[in-house]
Amino acid sequence: MTENKGFFGSLFDLSFSELVTTKIVKILYIIAIGLSGLMALGMVIGGFSNSAGNGFGMLILAPIVFLLQVLFSRILLELVIVVFKISENTSHLVQKDNTNSLP
Repeated sequence: MTENKGFFGSLFDLSFSELVTTKIVKILYIIAIGLSGLMALGMVIGGFSNSAGNGFGMLILAPIVFLLQVLFSRILLELVIVVFKISENTSHLVQKDNTNSLP
């Protein structure tokens, strides 16, 4: 089994035995939430800069768009994690099978 190398050890691992994405997925999710919030705020500000009616419309639409973007980001990141977990579990099964097949 490989030992846990940490973020920078995994980043410069040329054999790709350690995966970096699973270590930074929380940061990516926080960034996605922040960018979604900034976009929703920009929608509201842009709406009010056009007219009061557009501004109030954006006050209703922006939270819905924000929630949909956060949900979509979460689903995509969870799919990425699932693929990486499948990869890790498959490699563990192959290693276990190789140790059991030795005479």
